[in-house]
Amino acid sequence: MIVRMSRYDFVLLAAQSDDFIARLRELGLVDITTTGWEPQEKDRQLVMDIDHYRKAVESLKAFAASEEYTSSEAKYTCGKQAFEAYTDLRQQKTALLGEVARLEKLAEELKPWGDFEGDSRERLAAQGVVLRYYVAQTSTYDAHAAEWAADHTIVEIGRDSSSVYFVVVTTPAAEVVIDAQEIKAPTMDSRAALAEADARRKDIAQVNVALSACAASVDAVEQELDVLTKQLQNVKIHGTASEAADGRLVVLEGWAEEDKAQQVDALLDEYPGVVYLKRNPTPEDDTPVKLKNNRFARLFELIGAMYALPKYGTMDLTPFFAPFYMLFFAICLNDAGYGAILLLAGIALFMKGGASLKQASCLTMFCGGATTLFGLYTGSLFGMSIPDMLGYESIAESPFLDFQNQFFSLALALGVVQILFGMLLNICLQTKLFGFTSTFGLLGWFIILLSGCIAVGLPMLNENLAISWFSASSPAFYAAMGVGAVLMLLLNNIKRNPLINFGSGLWDAYNNITGLLSDVLSYIRLFAIGLSGGVLAQVFNSLALGLTGLDAGIESFGVGTIFQIIGASAILLVGHGINLFMSAISSFVHPMRLTFVEFYKNAGFEMTTRSFEPLTNEKK
Repeated sequence: MIVRMSRYDFVLLAAQSDDFIARLRELGLVDITTTGWEPQEKDRQLVMDIDHYRKAVESLKAFAASEEYTSSEAKYTCGKQAFEAYTDLRQQKTALLGEVARLEKLAEELKPWGDFEGDSRERLAAQGVVLRYYVAQTSTYDAHAAEWAADHTIVEIGRDSSSVYFVVVTTPAAEVVIDAQEIKAPTMDSRAALAEADARRKDIAQVNVALSACAASVDAVEQELDVLTKQLQNVKIHGTASEAADGRLVVLEGWAEEDKAQQVDALLDEYPGVVYLKRNPTPEDDTPVKLKNNRFARLFELIGAMYALPKYGTMDLTPFFAPFYMLFFAICLNDAGYGAILLLAGIALFMKGGASLKQASCLTMFCGGATTLFGLYTGSLFGMSIPDMLGYESIAESPFLDFQNQFFSLALALGVVQILFGMLLNICLQTKLFGFTSTFGLLGWFIILLSGCIAVGLPMLNENLAISWFSASSPAFYAAMGVGAVLMLLLNNIKRNPLINFGSGLWDAYNNITGLLSDVLSYIRLFAIGLSGGVLAQVFNSLALGLTGLDAGIESFGVGTIFQIIGASAILLVGHGINLFMSAISSFVHPMRLTFVEFYKNAGFEMTTRSFEPLTNEKK
């Protein structure tokens, strides 16, 4: 549900504003409106500093978790000093890493020239002997080497699959004309280049020690980031506040949760020189949104936040899409073994991940548990058939669901159920906002679709579900369709002329029919993704057994059998690992797509970009 808000308009002396904002921070209950703020030239540096500090904190925390980190005590108590030291060290490390990469590449390029002393060429040059270095294609060199040797002293140094590296020994004044590419004489051999690269690595190790001291001081950097963030909040507040009385007064807009407004009122009543007006939000207000749900639905706020928050005054759809999302995830993954792995991963994340990952870990556990149960219902365990393992001759004779042959129509049925449920929620919302008469058009469509699904859809899904008194030829069906048609075509807007309503209703009918058809067909992805993951699991099982010869069974156990088992295990681990990774991504994304497109559209979802963020002294 969406938490009810109260709006405040504060009028106070401009000289009091900083102290007043500080008091609001201590209270931690009031969100000050800064919508429409644009940074001035003087503010841009502050915005950039906050971004740099935030990236530094993320980088230092990642470094502290890496193998490069060495245990160290906090060296800096000042966050600014730690940040400046980190920035300088990071630049040094980046330069050193680039130098190591350059030297390693140079060593690879110098390898064909072999090992040599760098000053030997200078000694030869002093005696009038010049070495000129060339590279030619192997075919060219082999074809012309004898011809070139007739005029010059040529020494082949090395060759690879495509090129030959050679030296022409000549004098300073001699002219060398050969069909090969002359290159600059190397100043060192590959050994020297690798030695220099090792020296740079030692420098990097020293930089990592200094970075470890910065990482141990990350709390100080976070404190400085918090100070800068508060400064930016103050800048935004002053930048969007309205001025009055030639700048002596300022007017601020604030928001607080309705059930905590009494605490805000108490502060305002005690604070001297502040006049405030309190009222309920109107549809024209840019009201911040805060969600409050039960423990189960709260987990799925993480999913909904990836799209947008619901607009204040509308409906929070999180509790309504949460069960569908969990079910759709289970259908797409569709394997009890994969579900069990996710369930265990969620438990491990919950035990070791800390409070910051608690919501994600619980969501993983719920989705993994649902997948395990659904996988058991469909009889799939790591691509193996549970009915076969239990001795059933076919899945049709077992209590398990035949996913491949039965779930296509069930997927469409699930789509129809969620879409109709979304339309029902939309009717309830419109009734709440604009009155029941405003929903006649939508209600007519809902009655027509629901009647068609009951009279026609249920018998198609299962003959035993047919309702005798409400079939496609029954008077009750025609009566329901007639009521829906009247509401949809003639009463879609009771304030308009019936003829205009009729034309508008026909146009809406065309749009709704085409739109609903595509919406329902979108749910086929549940069947397709679940089936493809199961087929791939079976393929990897067949590969593991077929390539290792275990598909025929084990006649006698020996040393060869051990290698067969090891090979099959490796194929199974890699294959099922890839399949689980890809299937888990699909199971996460596609139910989200069905939620945000099909369900949200039919439920009349309206979004906002503003969440409730009260001023506070606590770190976020």
